[in-house]
Amino acid sequence: MKVSQLNAELLDEFSDALWLEDGLSKNTLESYRNDLQQFGVWLEKHHATVLVDANHSNLLEFLAYKVFTRVKASTTSRELSSLKRLYRFLLRQGKILVDPSLNIDTPKLPRILPKNLTETDVEGLLNSPDVARLLGLRDRAMLEVLYASGLRVSELVGLTVGQTSLSMGVVRVMGKGGKERLAPLGEEALAWISRYMTEVRPTLLNGKIANALFLTTRSKSMTRQAFWHLIKRHAHHAGIEKPLSPHTLRHAFATHLLNHGADLRVVQLLLGHADISTTQIYTHVARERLKQLHNKHHPRG
Repeated sequence: MKVSQLNAELLDEFSDALWLEDGLSKNTLESYRNDLQQFGVWLEKHHATVLVDANHSNLLEFLAYKVFTRVKASTTSRELSSLKRLYRFLLRQGKILVDPSLNIDTPKLPRILPKNLTETDVEGLLNSPDVARLLGLRDRAMLEVLYASGLRVSELVGLTVGQTSLSMGVVRVMGKGGKERLAPLGEEALAWISRYMTEVRPTLLNGKIANALFLTTRSKSMTRQAFWHLIKRHAHHAGIEKPLSPHTLRHAFATHLLNHGADLRVVQLLLGHADISTTQIYTHVARERLKQLHNKHHPRG
């Protein structure tokens, strides 16, 4: 059997275990697999061996190769994390006797503050779609929901009609690790969803049956990549020149809540963070905003 085939079978088994035990999303599973496939290809090319036979030196050499080829430290750190998880799994399964990833430390990376949009920026972004057009109205509804709820983009494009309660003003979201939460929407977002459901969605359905809340012209749910292009297009139209990411409105949601006095624990629940340390990064952004306001308005600022 070819080396690549042996690795593929091993990764299939590993992915199945992650899905069954931890309920990881398809995107997360693909990320693990891509990281490990890269190591598998490198291992086959340089040492003619398979993942299950890799040793400590192989892993160190691979990581050194990544550094030498100027791969981002954050990427290398993630790949090492994937390798550690694979070899812990293989050790538990009795497929290896020694974990080759032991005593290889994950580099400590600086916590990068998300580039944040001001409330004026967000207002411009939300007003960018031409709501006189069907797709413009759909885009406006999607952007409003994202900013009102702080959903991840994958959660937004994955929303179904059944997860949306207009009467209660919430959407029911299945987040990372299969954890469910209710995300409130607010009156503005609810008004735009109602208009979309009444004026746009029936046309996009075109007589077909679909569970997805937000539809494309093909009556299907939108991909994350398509929505990312949508955000960039509307940001450009609004004259926003700041670096953006698919989570730009999620970052703005959290920071603006904190700027207006929201409790950190509440923001943690709304974002669906398992660990509050993940949420705390937004307090730094909010703190910088408070400093700016103090310097601008205090007589001795």
